[in-house]
Amino acid sequence: MGRAIVVVLDSLGVGAAADADRYGDRDADTFGHIVEACAARRADSNRRAGALAIPHLADLGLIDAAEMARQAALPAARPASPAGRFGHAAERSRGKDTPSGHWEMMGLPVEFDWGYFPYTQPCFPRELTDALIGRGGIGGVLGNRHASGTQIIAELGAEHLRTLQPIVYTSGDSVLQIAAHEERFGLERLYALCQVARELVDAYRIARVIARPFVGDAARGFVRTGNRRDLATPPHGPTLLDVLQGAGGEVICIGKVADIFAHRGVTRTIKAHGNRAVMDQLLQALRAAPDRSLLFANCVDFDTNFGHRRDVSGYAGALEEFDGYVPLLRAAMQPDDVGIITADHGCDPTFPGSDHTREYVPILAFGGPFTPGSIGRRASFADIGQSLADHLGLPALNAGTSFLRNPLPPEPV
Repeated sequence: MGRAIVVVLDSLGVGAAADADRYGDRDADTFGHIVEACAARRADSNRRAGALAIPHLADLGLIDAAEMARQAALPAARPASPAGRFGHAAERSRGKDTPSGHWEMMGLPVEFDWGYFPYTQPCFPRELTDALIGRGGIGGVLGNRHASGTQIIAELGAEHLRTLQPIVYTSGDSVLQIAAHEERFGLERLYALCQVARELVDAYRIARVIARPFVGDAARGFVRTGNRRDLATPPHGPTLLDVLQGAGGEVICIGKVADIFAHRGVTRTIKAHGNRAVMDQLLQALRAAPDRSLLFANCVDFDTNFGHRRDVSGYAGALEEFDGYVPLLRAAMQPDDVGIITADHGCDPTFPGSDHTREYVPILAFGGPFTPGSIGRRASFADIGQSLADHLGLPALNAGTSFLRNPLPPEPV
């Protein structure tokens, strides 16, 4: 039976989904556009040079999966016969946000509409901000609009230090974010305010409240710290995490994964800030994780530092760095373990704006019973969870089709 390892390359979409037009994301292609920019040397040569070098991910089938999804060739080297089982999946959930993507890949599509805040200024309802100010014991709020997180603290950080009013903003996701100075405002005070906000936004069907602490000053600039905290609404039904925990298995979440599931179905949480720390902690956890464990990691830098920042060179460099971890991960796995590398949505760094993009996600499956070959286009991210349930000897989940033993999709999608 062995163990299961899932690594989410947060935002690594592989081409616009069939319904991308509905989301304003026609022609989005996170991975493809990065590959093309590197090949054309449009990426910053001072930070990295030449074609994207990801031999280990290519060996698992990432180039093949991306070319299948986008239905066009990429200027990238790939092996004649990938060593992994590869394909791509469409999102069945209605959004293109982090909780929807993660919940769906664990067998729980989000087939209802989240609430979103309008592209107006102010963007939050007056009764919401009044309640947050009153219950939170703050003198007011700054921001109150859609914004990039790094940009808004650069614009309002000095005023925040002067007034100690928190910076409250949103994005194209179903989210309310609160930024405050970690030392001057106080980290625990920020967390407490976000808990108040979490209770208030339930009435608006908002998926997440995110605490965004930062440090610095006007002279040196402001920088976000690694003490981010996501307060998500709990999943609306059982996920693979719940089923495995209920069967006595271990669910070990690394990075922000436990927050995304509101810590439900999680037996152990390992905090880690940044891709390197996440992968180092995953490799360490693998040494001691018992049989019938799920190790679930999210590499958030791709999305937070490079996708939302529209930083092509940074994204490419992060992919190359992650590629170096692939052989270490495979070497740490036991013969009966299975590994899956995937994504939760897109965030094309060449696309206008700074929001997520509606894209297919790659599925790279390796180890254990996964013989090499294509699994085609899957109708749902939930095929990942169903395949892992199959591997771990669990009852079938409510959504998804396993590609563990039958790699072909059940029907054309």
